[in-house]
Amino acid sequence: MTESASAQAANAEPMEMLLNMGPQHPSTHGVFRMVLWVDGEKIVDMEPHIGYLHRGSEKLCEGEQYHQIITLFDRMDYIANFNNELVYCMAVEKLMGLEVPPRAEYVRVILCELNRIASHLLFVAAIGLDAGAITPSMFCFRGRERIQDLFESVSGARMMHNYLRVGGLKEDLPEDFSQSVAALLPLLREDVEESDKLLTFNEIFLARLKDVGVISAEDALDYGLTGPCLR
Repeated sequence: MTESASAQAANAEPMEMLLNMGPQHPSTHGVFRMVLWVDGEKIVDMEPHIGYLHRGSEKLCEGEQYHQIITLFDRMDYIANFNNELVYCMAVEKLMGLEVPPRAEYVRVILCELNRIASHLLFVAAIGLDAGAITPSMFCFRGRERIQDLFESVSGARMMHNYLRVGGLKEDLPEDFSQSVAALLPLLREDVEESDKLLTFNEIFLARLKDVGVISAEDALDYGLTGPCLR
C-alpha cells in the first residue's frame, strides 16, 4: 500500500453495514432473527426479532379442533415431540375436567422420560462438537437412535408421533414393549458413560466451557430464567 493510500485508509469514515443474521440454528427457523449494524467486525447495534414458532403454529391452532392440534405440537421442538404432545393434552384435559386412565399416564411418563434422555443425548453431542470433540457425538447419536427405534415401534413414526390423545393414547403399546425397554436401558447407560468419560474430565473441553457465560443469581431472576439455567 502506498503512503497516500495508507493516509486515506487511516482517515476513512466508518461505514456501517446492515445485516440480517439468523436463524441461529437449523432447529430455530422462524423463531429468532437479528438485524445487525456492523462497522467492520464490530457490532454497533442490534435489533432482535422474535417470530412465530415454526412458521405460525400458534396461529394454526386457532383454526383447528382440539384433537387436530396435537400433531402441530410434535413440530414445536423436534427433539421433545412426546413432551410437547403431553403438555398440550394435559392443558385440554384440565380445561375439560377429564381423568386419564392410570395405564395411559404410565405410558405417557415412560415415553416422555425416554424422549428427555434422547434430547439430552443430542445436546451433549452438539456441545461436544461445538467444543471440538467428535467422538462423543457418535456414542450419543447411537443412544438416541436406539430410543428413536423404540418410538417408531410405538407410534409408527420416528419423530412426529401424533400418538398421545386428549384423555389417553391413540392405541395401546406393542406387545414386546416392556422387553424392548428392558433391553434398551443397559445400552443407554453405556452410551452415557462412554460420553461422560470423554467429556466430563477432558482438559480441553473444560477449558473451553468452564467459567464461560456465567450468569449471576440477580441476572437470572431479572431475565426470568428457569430450570437448570436458574439453578
